[in-house]
Amino acid sequence: MGLGLETILVFVIFSLLYAGLARGKLRQWLLLGGSVLAVYWLQPWLPLRYADFVLPSLTLMLTVLGWWVTRTRDEKGLQPVRGDDWLALGVIVGLALLMGMNRFLAIEWRLTPSRPPGPALWLLLLGTSALVLMIMAALLRRGKGKIALLSVLFFLLSLFVVLKTPALSEALARWWRSLVGQNPTLASVADLRWLGFSYVSFRLIHTLRDRQTGLLPELGLAEYVTYVIFFPAFIAGPIDRAERFDKDWKDLPGILGWDAARLSEGGARILVGMFKKFVIADTLALGMALTPTLAEQTQNPVALWALLYGYAFRLYFDFAGYTDIAIGIGLLLGIRLPENFRRPYLSTNITSFWQRWHITLSDWVRFYLFSPLTRSLLRRKPRPSPTLILFIGLMATMVAIGLWHGITWAFFIWGAWHGFGLFVHKLWSDRTRKWYRTLAKTPGKRWAWTLLSWFITFQFVTLGWVWFLLPDPALAVRTFLHLFGIGW
Repeated sequence: MGLGLETILVFVIFSLLYAGLARGKLRQWLLLGGSVLAVYWLQPWLPLRYADFVLPSLTLMLTVLGWWVTRTRDEKGLQPVRGDDWLALGVIVGLALLMGMNRFLAIEWRLTPSRPPGPALWLLLLGTSALVLMIMAALLRRGKGKIALLSVLFFLLSLFVVLKTPALSEALARWWRSLVGQNPTLASVADLRWLGFSYVSFRLIHTLRDRQTGLLPELGLAEYVTYVIFFPAFIAGPIDRAERFDKDWKDLPGILGWDAARLSEGGARILVGMFKKFVIADTLALGMALTPTLAEQTQNPVALWALLYGYAFRLYFDFAGYTDIAIGIGLLLGIRLPENFRRPYLSTNITSFWQRWHITLSDWVRFYLFSPLTRSLLRRKPRPSPTLILFIGLMATMVAIGLWHGITWAFFIWGAWHGFGLFVHKLWSDRTRKWYRTLAKTPGKRWAWTLLSWFITFQFVTLGWVWFLLPDPALAVRTFLHLFGIGW
């Protein structure tokens, strides 16, 4: 279904009723139940038979598996599963089965995008889940927790690669179609649009890695599942951290339901987000933002630049609008999600831009890729030069951010574009510190340099969107040259 006006209205009504009527621990259980139902309700219709029911079910299966292998361990193995955890598991399974019962409802009454599969497939999913949990439990009892964590981590990364690589995703869709009696030749990448998987996988990997390093707090099943699939942030983030979410979760029973300050702040963020998304971004989408079709048809460099600027602002207001809405709904529910944008287009250098744009993704990749990679290179014998370590670290980090959007050459180039830009800026800033100190003493020159730095940064980021927008690298190169009047 996606996060449209109808969905936002339902979320707001639920949040206001929740704030006014729920008390104590009931708030936590309502967030769990609402998030589980939203996983199915938000998933759009897919042409692949049963996929729009199976994929949300797999989201829940992977989330429960993530909790199972990241539970706090004592000296003898695992802490026993508490009563609340069994109750949470019952709620999750019960609500999933309830959504499966939509199979027996008329189309106009269904909460699922299409008719769910029959009970045989439900039992297969449940049986498979139980078998995997039993295998992981056996590994954990034998002191092989590291193997269990690495197995789940490897599976998540493999699944991510398959879904994000168009050729592999299409091959999987062909196999699925042949399995359910559909025409395999009609398979496409759109068959497997697994809503929320990118964000769910990063949250799961975060908990797996933090369990390995001992940083993950002890989380009950209800809290863990709600953290991973928290419905306001399920579609477009931000990527919260478990230790931050844990504090808000524990405070939920004691917060004031009708807190005027919290509700007004949340309502204001929702309205601002809706204005950004549905007024500015959607207006720009009406022919005032670059698209692949317009990139091929536009014959004037000035018009092409205008369309590219339109796309840059459309992308920002669309994404930032969704983030504001998610943060606002979270506030109504008593969960303060982290900020994800801080006026990124006002940045005066590319490093500052990535400290302001999709902040939670940048922080995630920096913490789990850049820092471990550079530390590993520093420990190598012989040690590479600091410049080479910096180059490798920045390029790997930004290429990973690019490939997170999709494993294609276009996203690879976009990531490398920003990785190279960050590397050049780091070298420049290291060699001009003395000059910057002298510049600070002359306000006029400092103001002029700040303006020039902003202009260069904005153009660099905007030109980078060419690679991000256009899936065909050849078209992206032609468009890039056409912006400078070359190759007409």
